[in-house]
Amino acid sequence: MSAPAKEKAVTGIEQLEAEAIHVLREVAGEFDRPALLFSGGKDSTVLVHLAVRAFAPVAPPFTLVHVDTGHNFPEVLQFRDDIVERFGLRLHVAEVQDWIDRGAVQERQDGMRNPLQTVPLLDTITDEKFDAVIGGGRRDEERSRAKERIFSVRDSFGRWDPRRQRVELWNLYNGMHSPGEHVRVFPISNWTELDVWRYVEARDIELPSLYFAHQREVYLRDGMWLTAGQWGGPGDDEETVEKTVRYRTVGDGSCTGAVESDAATVADIIAEIKASRLTERGASRADDRMSEAAMEDRKREGYF
Repeated sequence: MSAPAKEKAVTGIEQLEAEAIHVLREVAGEFDRPALLFSGGKDSTVLVHLAVRAFAPVAPPFTLVHVDTGHNFPEVLQFRDDIVERFGLRLHVAEVQDWIDRGAVQERQDGMRNPLQTVPLLDTITDEKFDAVIGGGRRDEERSRAKERIFSVRDSFGRWDPRRQRVELWNLYNGMHSPGEHVRVFPISNWTELDVWRYVEARDIELPSLYFAHQREVYLRDGMWLTAGQWGGPGDDEETVEKTVRYRTVGDGSCTGAVESDAATVADIIAEIKASRLTERGASRADDRMSEAAMEDRKREGYF
């Protein structure tokens, strides 16, 4: 291959981008009321940027949905709102606290609210009559997500049955579903954490400051560095210390841990991930440690 030809060769990142944009356009073509789950985390932020590129110069035809546990990091919520305003998008927020106040869900003894998101999410899908819900799940995150197709049907109760997976050949996706059912869609299913960061670098995508190394007061619980907050900590026997940390995921503060790191730039983070032997969820998510099949059990009940 000549030097000019090499310069024009399509990269792996560009191939993944093209696949994701194709999937997003398929959703817009096949469904009447699609929505996109947006938490302000890196995966859903990449999804928003892909959707903007897919439908430019008009706004993406998706309502953004965030299930706010009430334990989210304030800087991530501000970032979420800034993105919505910057791109002129619609945002629907389901507050878990509203479901707690009316007794639809109950606080857990361990204080974690991530597992409480399922009922608010399913109620929102039903009430808003969403027929497709786009998420940032990736197959490399953990084993149950590895079982998902890109188009994944949920029954009339919002439940996922891995035995009902449809065959997906080439780039053909089947969005057919019965009344009451809906389809979860994962456009970046084939991406890895490293792919996400390479795309962030290539497209110069802004992310919440939590992802980059910074000084923070944290305390150690079950092998994870947690931030003090209204979600219940530190306890009487837990000492707060100041450390240089960053977050690999930015979910609910009650179950999302920081990792010790000096990676302050995207290039630093890419180098750090290349050397790491742990996935971001294995390194920093307590809710995935509850049991061997914790995530799969929640997905069967209707969770993300």
